[in-house]
Amino acid sequence: MVFNSLQYAVFLPVVLLLYYALRHRSRQNAMLLVASYVFYGVFDYRFLALMWFTTLVDFAVGRALERHDADDARRWQIFAISIVSNLGVLGFFKYAGFFVHSASSLAHRLGVPLDVPTLRILLPIGISFYTFHGISYTFDVYRRHISASHDLLTFAVFVAYFPQLVAGPIGRADKQLPQFTHDRVAPGREEVGSGLYLILLGLVKKVVVADTVAAPVNAVFANPGSASWLSLTMGALGFAAQIYGDFSGYSDIARGSSRLFGIELLVNFRQPYLSRSITEFWRTWHISLSSWLRDYLYVPLGGNRGSRRRTYRNLWLTMVIGGLWHGAAATFVVWGALHGTLLGLHRRWRENKPAERSLASLGWRDLPAVVLTFGVVALCWIPFRATSVRQTGEYLQGLLSFQRGTSVYFDRAGWVLVLGGIALLAAVDLCQRRTGRETPALAVPAPLHGILTAAGVAAILVFSGGAAAPFIYFQF
Repeated sequence: MVFNSLQYAVFLPVVLLLYYALRHRSRQNAMLLVASYVFYGVFDYRFLALMWFTTLVDFAVGRALERHDADDARRWQIFAISIVSNLGVLGFFKYAGFFVHSASSLAHRLGVPLDVPTLRILLPIGISFYTFHGISYTFDVYRRHISASHDLLTFAVFVAYFPQLVAGPIGRADKQLPQFTHDRVAPGREEVGSGLYLILLGLVKKVVVADTVAAPVNAVFANPGSASWLSLTMGALGFAAQIYGDFSGYSDIARGSSRLFGIELLVNFRQPYLSRSITEFWRTWHISLSSWLRDYLYVPLGGNRGSRRRTYRNLWLTMVIGGLWHGAAATFVVWGALHGTLLGLHRRWRENKPAERSLASLGWRDLPAVVLTFGVVALCWIPFRATSVRQTGEYLQGLLSFQRGTSVYFDRAGWVLVLGGIALLAAVDLCQRRTGRETPALAVPAPLHGILTAAGVAAILVFSGGAAAPFIYFQF
């Protein structure tokens, strides 16, 4: 069972009413923690114990690191407990079955009979997000970037905070823990307005764009061998629109909901499909993950503090591991390796070139670079969406050979849905980029403001009649 939009529309106001009725910070935190555990328990209450375990370990590790501040060797041993605990939990539930199956397949190919039990492990929802919360906290305490939390209640809320719990953005302790520690002031009219508009915008992206294109996109990816190259093209473009509308829509809803509590979450997207290069794309797409990988993986690996070859190796490894973070499948490794290679090639190309202009300087002369970057990203989404490397190859072969195909997956209505969805996302992003506001509709005159609001609500009602698709990043 999962929260649908109607249930969440009831859940959020009830939590808000209780939250502001309590007033005192510690009571508000206690209420938020209970609400977060209820929210997560609706998905699967059995995995609450897993979250409690990692929360207690990371809290204890933080306190122990502070007590042994003068003993670096001891601190490393203590920090390792957090790493082993979090990655052990994540590795078992997310990757054990994959590695057992891979080892068995390799042994059979080598002619070595290896009969191993099949592991059917249910993946706890949001496990990749809340374990990364804990790792970033203990890592920052270990590096002495932040002080350890002395309040278990506050720390538990940071880990389990329901707006971001199951699909991010990935929280950073230095930004969020102080917001749970200090007394909060009720948001003003502007904050409430922007929060509600973020929720509305997120629902439009999810319901009107992502859910609408999901059916034909799923049909194409299920049977790429029978699809024409035109359908394959529309399928790739459709998935690019679907995953952006779906994931950025969730992030908007999460950030808007949190703003109503007076708590700011990290910005997770900054108009990524307007990027002029693959490097710029990764500075604006899933920012909480890309910055996490940079700070806690790329930099510890050595970053760019060495030879050019070592820098490219670190960059490539970071992206491959980032691919694996998304799931235990060879397709995610391929996707990560492609992006790691592209980032390395772009880094090499831009050496001795002028520095890239700021995001705000986007103009008509950037259109070819934007279109090229979007096309490359859309192609790279194919292995991300495909169910196997073989299906990826079949899809790309049909696309690049201009396959005729025997089935029609995109009729005229399908074309309109995909191209209209891309146009809608592009229009929203351009307005945000031009105005420098994440809710540009709030800056227009009142009559237009009302029209845009009514249009958004009407669009959600019109397009919500079909089967609701779960958020894509719930599986991670």
